[in-house]
Amino acid sequence: MPTLAEIRAFVGGLSETGALIALQEAAAARLVELDAAKGPVILPGRTGRIDTTITPACLRRLTGTVGAPNKTGSRFDFVLDEDSTEQLRRDPRNRFTIPEDQQRYRVPRVPAACIELTDTPADS
Repeated sequence: MPTLAEIRAFVGGLSETGALIALQEAAAARLVELDAAKGPVILPGRTGRIDTTITPACLRRLTGTVGAPNKTGSRFDFVLDEDSTEQLRRDPRNRFTIPEDQQRYRVPRVPAACIELTDTPADS
């Protein structure tokens, strides 16, 4: 494995734009691989469960579908399935107002770190 100094010297010696672009693309692809290895990709439409670290506690272990992300992708709307909507509606700790005729409730701004995906991604 070359040292960082050797890599910098190698890059500094490249004189063709095409070679630099190819190197940059390879580095970007490797960063994507490293990010993917960190954990599953949360995308709208995936099914999941809200984990036990979230507050308020009434949201813990509820299941549903990942909705739209915020601008940074750090939080997502989470659309509860019918059973979880009913469970939340009946929870005495609940601070959310859920109309009786609403079958699926949208919980806004759930932190990505609190979403456990339960489905298998399409590209697996």
